[in-house]
Amino acid sequence: MDIDAWLWWLIGAAVLGIALVITAMPELGMLAVGAVAAAVVSGIFGGGAVLQVVVFAVVSTALIAVVRPIAKRQRAQRPQHATGVDALKGKQAVVLERVDGSGGRIKLAGEVWSARALDSGRVFEAGQEVDVVEIEGATAIVM
Repeated sequence: MDIDAWLWWLIGAAVLGIALVITAMPELGMLAVGAVAAAVVSGIFGGGAVLQVVVFAVVSTALIAVVRPIAKRQRAQRPQHATGVDALKGKQAVVLERVDGSGGRIKLAGEVWSARALDSGRVFEAGQEVDVVEIEGATAIVM
């Protein structure tokens, strides 16, 4: 049984795609796209083995050279919107129960939180507004 070259390229692309999923290395996906391009050159255009290898190398290299730096820049950027407890830092809260260095309760973003004063000598009485400086576990640090 004689298997055409384009089918070998597609098998190679599938193997690279599986390896991409297993290892999470995006370069393997770019190599898989290069293998698909070589399969197209072989199957549709009838290109020879040398042309297939050249197309595979050029497409794979071009994708790695162009996509990798863009992905690296995107990964290095911090998210524009804070989420989770990071979004609560800097918010104002209302004291529900006296807050001092050992504890208390505040209402923050519509929820009741345990809190303690950043400065252990400082005391905040019920009704006062405070600023959230930090979140440690389930406790808001306020000032």
